[in-house]
Amino acid sequence: MRAWHVTAHGEPADVLRLVDLPDPVAGDGQVLVRVRAVAVNFPDVLLARGEYQVRPPLPFVPGIELCGEVLAVGAGVTHVDVGQRVVGSHIGVLAELAVLDAHEVFAAPDALDDAQASAFTIAYQTGWFGLHRRAALQRGETLLVHAAAGGVGTAAVQLGAAAGARVIGVVGSAAKADAARRAGAHVVIDRSAQDVADAVRAETGGAGVDVVYDPVGGDAFAASTRCVAFEGRIVVVGFAGGTIQDIRAAHLLVKNYTVHGLHWGLYARVRPELVTAAHVELTRLADTGAVVPQVSDVVPFTDAAAAVARLAAGSTTGRLVVRVQD
Repeated sequence: MRAWHVTAHGEPADVLRLVDLPDPVAGDGQVLVRVRAVAVNFPDVLLARGEYQVRPPLPFVPGIELCGEVLAVGAGVTHVDVGQRVVGSHIGVLAELAVLDAHEVFAAPDALDDAQASAFTIAYQTGWFGLHRRAALQRGETLLVHAAAGGVGTAAVQLGAAAGARVIGVVGSAAKADAARRAGAHVVIDRSAQDVADAVRAETGGAGVDVVYDPVGGDAFAASTRCVAFEGRIVVVGFAGGTIQDIRAAHLLVKNYTVHGLHWGLYARVRPELVTAAHVELTRLADTGAVVPQVSDVVPFTDAAAAVARLAAGSTTGRLVVRVQD
C-alpha cells in the first residue's frame, strides 16, 4: 500500500514523504479499513513537529481521522461488518489501508458523504465532551468559541447552537467571519479589528459568557478570563496559537469561574463507553442536519503533505480533507 511517512521532526512540507509499505493485517480485536478519506487535524502538524503529547518512533504514518470501508475484522469484533462504511480515529491512518482497534471504529452516519464523515469523529466528539460533559452547557446560556471558522471551532459552534445556546464566535480576520456564521454563530467577533473581551461584554450587556471553548490558548485564554461570567466555565481544548497559558489560581476567585481541561483521547482509553454514547447522539444530530462538518477543500492523496502545511500556516477555514480512494 501507499502511505505517508513522517521521516524526521520538522515542518510538514519538509518531513512528509509518500512511501510504499506492506499491507497491514487485522489482529484480534482489530478492524482493517480501506481508507476513503482522511481529515487533516492540527495534531497532524504537531506530530510532524514532534510536539504532540504522543510521539511515535520515526518514521511513522500520521493522520488521525478517517472514513473508510471495512475489509476484515479480527476475532471478537462484532459491532461492524465487512463492507460497512465506518469512521474512526487512530494515529497512522494517512494511508490506503489502516488497522484500528475495535473501540476506535464506528458506523459512519448515512447523512454524511465520505469527506464529511472523515471529519466527523474528533472535532464533534471533542466538542460534545467539552460542551456537555466538562462545561455542562445549558439551553439559554451564552457560549464563546475561539477559532470559530476552523474545523474544531465550527463543530463547537454547531453543537452549541444545537444545544440552544447563544453562540459568539471569534475569528482571526473578516474573511473568516462568514464561515463562523454559516456554522450557526449568532454573533461574530473579528479579533484583528476588535478587542475580544470588550466586544463580548458589549454583546452581553456586561454579564460576560457562561462557557468558553478555547482551542487556541495564549492571548485567547487571557481575553476569556476578562469576559467570562460569574460561575462561568472555560474549557481548554488546545494551544493552536502556539502559547500555553499559565492559569492564575487567585484570579479564579474574582468571578468564581472554573477552568476545565479536555483531552478527548483519554476518554477513548479510560471511558470508551462514553465515546460510544456520544457517537450515537452525534449521529442523531447529523441525521437531522443539526451538525454537518464544514469541508472547505478536498485534495488528492498525493497532495496530503501540502494540505497539512496549509493547516500549519493557519490560513484555512472549515476542514481540509485528503481523498485517498473513491
